[in-house]
Amino acid sequence: MPLTREQMDRKIDEHFGFEQRDDVEGVLSTLTADAEHDIVGFPTGPTHGREAARGFYVGLFSDLADGSVRPLRRLYGDNFLIDESLWSGAAVGRPFGLEGRNRPLSFRLLHVIEFADSGDMKREQVWIDLAAIQQQLPQS
Repeated sequence: MPLTREQMDRKIDEHFGFEQRDDVEGVLSTLTADAEHDIVGFPTGPTHGREAARGFYVGLFSDLADGSVRPLRRLYGDNFLIDESLWSGAAVGRPFGLEGRNRPLSFRLLHVIEFADSGDMKREQVWIDLAAIQQQLPQS
């Protein structure tokens, strides 16, 4: 039986809530044990399993602070959703290899999420608007 839109919304909103609180364990708990985690363009390429995704979140939470995610649009299918969101917060570390210098930052994200029958996320693919990040964090 496919998940409902409400079930998918609850899970991705829970995931975003853990991210907002910099809760690595919480974020990982929203993924299946064997989840594929793919930040498109990230040097590691796709990783497989919760533990393999841990390093990305530890780094992300040290580079970005006070983050919030505002959903802009969601499209749904059988056990998948596509979420376009706007992330806003501060670049306190070196997000995506750029010096943040505690500057404000906002950029769009596109998530393609596939869900297991359990309701957990079995595949998370994230597309980041790196051009917007580079414009806001010029390196000089």
